[in-house]
Amino acid sequence: MTEETFRPEARAPRGFADKRAPQLRSERAILEAVSKVYESYGFEALDTGAFEYADALGKFLPDSDRPNEGVFALQDDDEQWMALRYDLTAPLARFAAQNWETLPKPFRRYAFGTVWRNEKPGPGRFREFIQCDADTVGSARPEADAEIIAMAVAGLEAAGLPRGQAVIKINNRKLLNGLLTAAGVESAGQKLGVLRAVDKLDRLGAEGVKLLLGEGRKDESGAFTKGAGLGAKAIDSVLAFVAAGASSRSATLDALSAVIGGSAEGDEGLAELAAIDAALKGLGVADDQALFDPSIVRGLEYYTGAVFEAELLLTTTDEKGEAVRFGSIGGGGRYDDLIARFTGQPVPATGFSFGVSRLAAALKAAGRDAARAARGPVVIIAFDQAHMPEYFAVAGELRAAGIPAEVYLGSSGMKAQMKYADRRMSPAAIMLGGDEIAAGTVTIKDLDLGRELAAGVSDNAEWKATRPGQQTIARGELIAAVKRIVEGG
Repeated sequence: MTEETFRPEARAPRGFADKRAPQLRSERAILEAVSKVYESYGFEALDTGAFEYADALGKFLPDSDRPNEGVFALQDDDEQWMALRYDLTAPLARFAAQNWETLPKPFRRYAFGTVWRNEKPGPGRFREFIQCDADTVGSARPEADAEIIAMAVAGLEAAGLPRGQAVIKINNRKLLNGLLTAAGVESAGQKLGVLRAVDKLDRLGAEGVKLLLGEGRKDESGAFTKGAGLGAKAIDSVLAFVAAGASSRSATLDALSAVIGGSAEGDEGLAELAAIDAALKGLGVADDQALFDPSIVRGLEYYTGAVFEAELLLTTTDEKGEAVRFGSIGGGGRYDDLIARFTGQPVPATGFSFGVSRLAAALKAAGRDAARAARGPVVIIAFDQAHMPEYFAVAGELRAAGIPAEVYLGSSGMKAQMKYADRRMSPAAIMLGGDEIAAGTVTIKDLDLGRELAAGVSDNAEWKATRPGQQTIARGELIAAVKRIVEGG
């Protein structure tokens, strides 16, 4: 086969998705809403480059000559390895260390942007996606954690999840550490085994977790999972700990105190949660918006103090209409080794992060898709090549009035043009034939009304009864008529 006849197969790389306007519009709406919330709390926007030096990323890099496991890496002309950022926290660490002397302290920043991970793609797992983070660097106060939590609550509500549709669940690594230390568990591997067992509480229940805390558990397929190897007393303590959650933050604190009180690290964690609770009350965050939940352990091996996870409470359905549990839509916590990799000096930090595409998918699954209400431009039907200047003049008038508009530039007839306008989710189609132009009139077809009637929408019936599906009016009344459709649709 010669080079001239070679035709590559049109295919997207695995783990990389194409996004059309509705999905982009949904994600943009989320970012705009959340950014306003973050800025109202005094957080500064920061954008860093897509590439970082590979040794500054650290997390995914293996001991090999080519650091491309977990990240997408390349070697620069100075032989230094660079990699596409896999999250927004590692670039923050580098930026803060590089500019620490000149930054206001604490440094409060939010960021959103694309991140890349060189991992095996699968359903819902992409190699390229957008994250949105907010972090406070340089404050060890529990109130900094509380503010991040309150901001996450407000951000999710602004994005389209009103009160009662999502909740932030909060725990503290020091609580479980204190509990395990008091039980004589000191091995890092054993502690990790406990965390992994507790993380399966929702799926396996207390009895399944009890087995994984002990010798192990055989699943339905017969496969055996080795347990953490705790003794009976330690197992009872862990199960009592994760069952200590209550309907209010203060009640949970009382229950936790009864379980782990007396442990130095546990008492420190309790004091931090009490300070977070007091600050959340001052910030107006109620128990049903943010609660203490000892069963939240995801990420505890990474975080150094408070940890929080945002959970969707709404019923969601898949593409087949079947109910699915969406679960976590974001998370964060306190991590005090942000800059230490660069400077050797620990710097306290706390933050929250969510995947924008995942949140958009959650909103869509819950019937809260922002793109549903979005419409395309008004379409001017092209009847005659000779009248193209007139069509473009109409489009210009509409755009000047703040109404998106386009002239159809294909080669199809009237029926196909109307179908095009409908596929574009256009609110209206404008028709200017020779007779209309000669008479100084214009015909407007209300496509929004047609879609509503086709869908059986019955609200605002009086308006719809008097709202013409198609009208011919004086050219001078065009803008006002289209605005009524756009604003009333």
